[in-house]
Amino acid sequence: MDVNTDKLNSFMGKMVGDFGTALNASLMLIGDKLGLYKTLAAKGPMNGMELAQATGTSERYVREWLSAQAASGYVEYDASSGKFSMQPEQALALADEDSPFFMGGIGDLVAATFLDEPKISEAFKTGKGVGWNRRSECLFCGTARFFRTGYKHHLVQEWLPALDGVVEKLERGAKVADVGCGHGVSTRLMAEAFPNSRFFGFDYHPGSIEAARQAAKDTGFGDRVRFEVQSAKTYPAEDYDLVCFFDCLHDMGDPIGAIRHVRETMADDGTCMLVEPFANDRLEDNLNPVGRVFYAASTAICTPASLDQEVGMALGAQAGEARLRDVARHGGLTRFRRATETPFNLILEARV
Repeated sequence: MDVNTDKLNSFMGKMVGDFGTALNASLMLIGDKLGLYKTLAAKGPMNGMELAQATGTSERYVREWLSAQAASGYVEYDASSGKFSMQPEQALALADEDSPFFMGGIGDLVAATFLDEPKISEAFKTGKGVGWNRRSECLFCGTARFFRTGYKHHLVQEWLPALDGVVEKLERGAKVADVGCGHGVSTRLMAEAFPNSRFFGFDYHPGSIEAARQAAKDTGFGDRVRFEVQSAKTYPAEDYDLVCFFDCLHDMGDPIGAIRHVRETMADDGTCMLVEPFANDRLEDNLNPVGRVFYAASTAICTPASLDQEVGMALGAQAGEARLRDVARHGGLTRFRRATETPFNLILEARV
């Protein structure tokens, strides 16, 4: 076998970089959980002792953590002062929960994929699924925090206005179903923006609904926001003006059945909004950094979830617009268009 030395060295450099990224994912989780990033961003420049004192942690551990963060390019190190700091761009990604670029929640997601690896490896051999009810708890809070960033900065500002006539209905007073709502982040964001409308969040995972109910109670929405344990094919009919699926239709075992239930429960002039991970229709067009993230998540999370349910269609997180259009058509929603998009999401409108 002929080996190209330059290609080999380049590939090994990539592997070393990926190895460092994988190891530092747990350190990112620690920094997020213990408030190390937020404190450094707010009070830096600081040395290890100062950051440890400010966060109630051990100096020796913090010193090593800071060194790893500096080597990763996540924080800055000034050799002359021996202190660490964060540039504004680093702080937006790691220390500001409300930033449109916040990525601090990914540590929980990565942790869940490692904790659940034995279950996924077994599923590879059996072909069976791994449902959300069998996943590590950190997957749920990590998913909510990861998606919150995009929803907070795009949902009300861009996605809903891109749908035909929906904002006007919401302003007057509409009924909205948020199917597969998880912890209810998307539901609450819409409820905050449209006080004349009523919102119903449904998810088949009891733990997520419990968390959603508590968050809604803390926010003080009253009866205007309700959460129930229901699947995408069993939630009650209310002639909804808007039915939403946020990054979840591809996780469902029977997405066609889910859309058919939308047809049965939505008002005749209602709208179904599908928010799905951005993907082109061909594999070769998704071989990029965004596709890399979504294919990995799909392998470890989305596909196992679908295969654990009835039908087990397993669309995957990179289904693409053409396959989603086909799902909508078979479910009875024949008017279908791409309303808008971001680098990470397709926002699709489906109607009768």
